[in-house]
Formats: sequence, C-alpha cells, structure tokens
Amino acid sequence: MPTSPIPTPDTLFSRDVLGRYVCNTFDEAKAAQDEALNADARPFDVIVVGGGSFAGTFAQHLLTVDTGRRHRVLVLEAGPMLIGEHVQNLPMIGLGDPGPGGATTLDALQAAGKADKPRFEVWGLSWRSNVAFPGLAYCVGGRSLYWGGWSPRPLPEELTGWPQAVVTNLSSPDGFDAAARQLGSDSTNDFIYGPLQNALRRVLTDANGGITHAIPPATLPDHPAVAALGQAPSADDIARVLGLENAGGRTAKQLQNEAKLEAPLAVQATARAGFFPGNKFSSGPLIVKASRTAWGEWQREDNLRRRLMLIPNCHVQQLVHDGSQVTEVRTNLGNVPVKQGAVVVIAAGTIESTRLARNSFQGLPQTGAIGTGLTAHLRSNLTIRIPRTSLPTNPPVAELSEAALFLKGLHTNQTDRYFHLQITAAGLGPQGNSSEAELWQKIPDIDTLDRFKTASDSHVVITIRGIGEMDTDNAASFVGQDMGDPDYGTPRALVGIMASARDQKLWTAMDECSDDVALAFAGGNDYEVLAAGRWQTVSANAAPSTVQPHASRHDGLGTTHHEASTLRMGADPNTSAVNSDGRLHAISNTYVLGPAVFPRLGSPNPMLTGVALSRRLAEHLAPKPGPQPDNQQGEALPYVAEAGYQTLFDGLDNSKWRFAGSGAFPLVDGALVSEPGDDLGLSWCTTPTPANYRLRLQFRLSRHDDNVGVFVRFPNLDSKGYNNPAWVPVHFGYEIQIDDLARPDGADNHRTGSLYGIANSNYNQVACQPPGQWNDLEIDVMNHTYTVRLNGVQSTQVTSNIAGRGVASSAAVPSFIGLQSHGGRVAFRHMRIRPLP
Repeated sequence: MPTSPIPTPDTLFSRDVLGRYVCNTFDEAKAAQDEALNADARPFDVIVVGGGSFAGTFAQHLLTVDTGRRHRVLVLEAGPMLIGEHVQNLPMIGLGDPGPGGATTLDALQAAGKADKPRFEVWGLSWRSNVAFPGLAYCVGGRSLYWGGWSPRPLPEELTGWPQAVVTNLSSPDGFDAAARQLGSDSTNDFIYGPLQNALRRVLTDANGGITHAIPPATLPDHPAVAALGQAPSADDIARVLGLENAGGRTAKQLQNEAKLEAPLAVQATARAGFFPGNKFSSGPLIVKASRTAWGEWQREDNLRRRLMLIPNCHVQQLVHDGSQVTEVRTNLGNVPVKQGAVVVIAAGTIESTRLARNSFQGLPQTGAIGTGLTAHLRSNLTIRIPRTSLPTNPPVAELSEAALFLKGLHTNQTDRYFHLQITAAGLGPQGNSSEAELWQKIPDIDTLDRFKTASDSHVVITIRGIGEMDTDNAASFVGQDMGDPDYGTPRALVGIMASARDQKLWTAMDECSDDVALAFAGGNDYEVLAAGRWQTVSANAAPSTVQPHASRHDGLGTTHHEASTLRMGADPNTSAVNSDGRLHAISNTYVLGPAVFPRLGSPNPMLTGVALSRRLAEHLAPKPGPQPDNQQGEALPYVAEAGYQTLFDGLDNSKWRFAGSGAFPLVDGALVSEPGDDLGLSWCTTPTPANYRLRLQFRLSRHDDNVGVFVRFPNLDSKGYNNPAWVPVHFGYEIQIDDLARPDGADNHRTGSLYGIANSNYNQVACQPPGQWNDLEIDVMNHTYTVRLNGVQSTQVTSNIAGRGVASSAAVPSFIGLQSHGGRVAFRHMRIRPLP
C-alpha cells in the first residue's frame, strides 16, 4: 500500500508505484511532526542530507539497531526515486551512466545550455572544476546503483593515519566483516566461477613472483572464505572454496595464496534456503526496505509514528546554526527544524557534502580543514586479447565465460603507496543474440562493457584496470567555494585536483605491473592490445607499452567517483574536520558519512569502508535518546529496575507484552504508547504476577484530557472467549484510573489514582504532572486491599472483594497486569514488580 493517502500518480506510460510506496512529500513529513495537529507528535531527530550510497545504508541499519525505537529519520534526497536496485540486476533496458568518456565540466555544460538538464536521466554536475567529472547520480541510491562492485578490504597499512578507535572497530567483527557480509563480498565463487576463472587464476598465481611491484600473496591476509575454514584447512577444503573438484596436486599453502587472487565482488548469487539472493549490492533495496518497514509499523494516514520518511527532489541549501549546533535545515521545499537533541547527518557525496559544510560553517573556529586534502584514485585501463590456446588448460567454450581476479601492489617512494589491479575477462561460446545482455549482467564494471563485445570462441578479452591511491596532502587538490553563479541560491563548489610527482611515480609502477600481468596471460605468444580504438598485434614477450604508452591508458582524475578526504577524521581540528565518530569539530550535532571523512583512501573502492562506517555511526547514534518534551533529559536503555524488583519492560524488549482489542500500543522511544481505536485496546504483560505485589511504573500524558488506565489481577485474555479481549480486565480485574477530568460524571472514583468505579471515602485527589512530564505510579495489591500512590502521594487505599473480580494469581489460575488504550496517547515505561509478603 502507498505510504500515505495521496493517490499513486500516473505518467504517460506507467504508474509510479515505487515512488509512492517508498517516498513521501515534504508536506507529509512536516505534518507528521506538527504538534498543532497531534500533541504527541515527535520531531524527526536524525535528519540525513542525501539518499545515496551511504545514506541508505545508514538509515536502514539505524532502523534495525534502534530496538528502543528512539529515533525518527528524515532522509532528504536531491533527486527522484529512479529504480529500486542496481541497474545490472535489471534487464538491459539502456539505463547507464556517463562513464569516463562522458566526463565533462560545468563550464562546458553551461556553454552548451545543458547545465540544468539531467544526463542519462539523473546524472548532474553542480561544481566548477579544473578537470572533467561524470558528476553525481541525483536519485535515491545514488551512484551505488551503477558501481562496479569491487570491494577489496584495506590492508592494515592503508589505515595508517586513521584514529585508532576507528581502526579497532573496523578490524573487529562488527567492522569490515559485517560490512562484507552485507555487501556479499565475504564469499567467493558464487557469482563468477568456472574453467576460465580457474585457468586465469592459476596463470596469475604461478607468475606472481615475476610481476613487478606485486605484493607476494604469502604476505597478504587470507581470503575471508578461506579464513572461515578455520586453522590449517586441508588442500581439498580450499580447493572446494575455489570451485575446484580437488586440490589437483597443489598444497594447501599454494591454494591459500591462489584464493587471495579471487575478486572481492559485492554480489550475492546464492542465499539461504527460501530467500532470493541480493545480486549486486546497492543501497537502493536498503532504503526501500527501511521505508516499507517504517510504514508497516505504522499504517495510519497521519504518519505520526513513522520512524523513517524519504523526501525526494529536496535540495538542502544551508544548515543554519547558533554557533555550536545546527538549528534548522533549509531546503528548496521548506525548512526543517532541528530540535535540541536531534542530529544532522551529511551524506551527499564528498564534494557536495564539503560544499554544504563550507557554505554553512565557514568562519567558525575549528573549520579550517574543511575542503583541504582532496584525494581520488589514479586509474589506468589496459585491454588485451589472447587466443584461448595461450592458456594452459584451453578452457571449454560451451557458453559465455567470465573471470574476475584481484592483485595487490605496492610502490615504495619515501612512504609505502598501494595500488591494485582489477582483472576482468570474458570469452564466448557460439555467438547468440543474448551475449551482450548476459555480459551486461555479469561484467563488474559496466563502463568497460564495449571492450568485451569482441570476445569470441577462439579469443579471450582481458581488461586490467589499475587503481592507486593519491597523496593525502596535496595543496593543489581541494574543494573550495566558487563565487560565480549560485546553485539553488548558494555558492557552488570549486574543485581542484592534480596528481603530485609521487602520484606520477605510483601511476608508472601500476602500469608496469599491468604490463607484466598481460605478458603472463599471453603465455609467451603473440597477443593484441586495444589501443586508439582498434586491436593492435604485439609480438610475443613485448610489453603492451610498445603500442599503448602508459600515459594513454590513464583515466581522468575526476572520473573514478572516489573523491575523498575533504572532511577527514582526526583529533586535531587544525588538520581534520570531524572527530573519530564522524562529528564535526565545530558543530556538536552534525555528522558526516562517506569517503569525505577518510584520512587516507588507500587503493580499495571506498564502498566497503563507507558501509562499515555507516553501520558504525548508526550503532553509535541508536542508543542515544532523541529530543524529549520540554527538553527533559533522556535516559539510557535498557532500563534496569531497582534491587528487589523484576523488570517487566526494559524499554527495548517488548516480547513479553501482547496487544488485544482496538487501536495500538507501539514501542516509541523506550516506552509503550497507547494509540486509541474505535473500541478498547489493551497491552498486557504475559508474565504472571505474584499473588500479592507492588507494581511500579511511569506514565506521561500528551494532553490534559487523556483517559487511560492500569489494570491489575485479571485472567488470561484468551480464557473468556470475548470478541474483544480488551474487555476481560474491565469485567474480571480492577482498573487504576488515569483521567484528571473524572469522566463521565466528575466522581472521585472515576478520577486519576482511583480504583475505577469502586466507592472510596478515603480518596485523596492528586493531580498528574503537566503533559509531557513523567508521573510515578505505585500500586500495592495485598489480599483484597489496593493502595495507590501518585508521585509519592497516596491517592487511594480501598478494599474490594467482588466475586469473580481481582482473583489473586496462582500457579493454576495466573493473573496479569495490563495497560489500557482508551482515550488519548499516553506513554508507559519502567514497569517493574516485586512480591509482597
């Protein structure tokens, strides 16, 4: 069902079910937190700027780990809802990205009159720069809908310069390991496998000692799938991980090293029984899942308890602050207040995140590092074509075959600098009309698709893509402020990026390594190199550089999509923009997500690390209380009762509580909140009470005229056969009333703190705290006497022994306590009980 009553709109060709079922309008989100419409409305307290790769991962994980449902998340995405998953998980419909060849500059787009028009449906470029960029995918899911899927794990050496607390977390099971499981890059041979993969991997393994600048596999960590086998796995065990029938004479150590060449691809081709695999990872399905989960928890038109709302086509222009905290988010659709206790998470891509931070906070103390030290990746591409007969096993050609391998490299020039080679290969069996479509779904990098169309049943096409890290402190690389024409009323980013002399040396080392890998695959035979758009034959043992010089293989510095480090983490505000939690030094309630915070990029694609940091931030924020009424102090969860009491509800786990009747009793910020329906409702604790006991709890009114109650000593709701079991406590138990207006007649035995409907000449009227404030309620149940204390003052002590009501709990016939949903939204927490003698 849609997320609100607004009808699902039709386009000329289709009905926008995905957009309407996942997204909301700005006005819907505004109404959902409007206290004038609902006195108990809670503000959105986690406001996410951006809905792309890491915003979606963060939002979905926050909803998952926020077991106390403390937070409401508002995601503001500058673009529309496009598709719900990676483009390669769809049929080949023609939806692609600009690729390196489509990189351009804002000046060029403006000169052509195309700066305000999306390219490839959603791609745009908003910053001015000295080099060409493809830009950003302005849509839900962002560039994660198009990425190649390569997810290598950084080596420990590539995390030098990172805060130690972050390194420790990333190295723990909750860090890279958990992120790899989510991406699907923790396993091997479940997507690309078979004879071609095995043949090329074996060639590369055997040649590794002679490949310039390659790191010896024996010095690298084990592949996660091999590590999962435990200590000292057998050669046959590792062979099975590699998709081989047996070890074939190889030792366990040799196969262990061979496994380190497996491509770490974020693709799930298998899943546990009964589940469909996720296929190539993107954050699209995560944000869809989060939105639908939030809707499923609260299927009402008022969106009052919706924990997440996603607003597309919402451009954030500025974060308004008071010098220490953001107080308002200004957008093209309207402004979002940021209440005390709320946070803002900037996750709009490195350049746009830096632009927003710079435009919003420039001039404040501890902001000098914002925009400095821009890095990206050095990238080269070498494509060769070899006869199948050059490979030792001449793999069969019955069908399309693919291979994907990964080789780590190192260049030492004053400091260690890392690179890696992403090796992709394809060979075809008998040509068919579906070969291009199949390649589309299997080649990791869609911008290299055209290179593989010349694969045949006699030749294998291999692309060797080198990716290397850049200097982290190059003054010529930065994100500044462009004072020309504004974008959505605010200054654009001015981007400069340039390779340093050390970068050029690393680039050369990476290209030399690629040459050696090409020669290894050629196997001492003639081969071909794709240069200047055509295949050129290279003699046996001659380097590819004889027909394709190294410099001609280089992609532009702006084309990798891996911009990073302009809001980097660190302890020193003079050299870093955010602390180890990702929070800005200058602003206490604003965090940053994505590669912008990386102190060092290393050679890996930033997706794995970015996902790990997104999960880490979600886990950091989840336990924190959200904004409280009247700026009261929030409390830590789980709640722990005082000595002698049994906790019935700890603010996180409501599994002991069942709901019956009309309305609802959702878990909200560590409390159970009554939501009235058209008849009585009841949330009751399935833990039987003692025969005599003291019950303590807290409740909070949302309005002065709220009308609910606490029931004691009633039987199991299923024991009476009622159509609405919520009436069982009314007829067989006793209610401690909560209604300051004493409806319907103003009588004391209908007023807060009374035993409802039971005459009591000793009643003492005790008023509730104002709405929004917590009240302490204590109920003693002793034989047939009921004593009630409200906020420490006794309101009732009355004896009632009506036949069939208030029967003391026993092992044979237990009794229970429950919370009534009748009139008004009232929150209950700290329910605990202890026996009385």
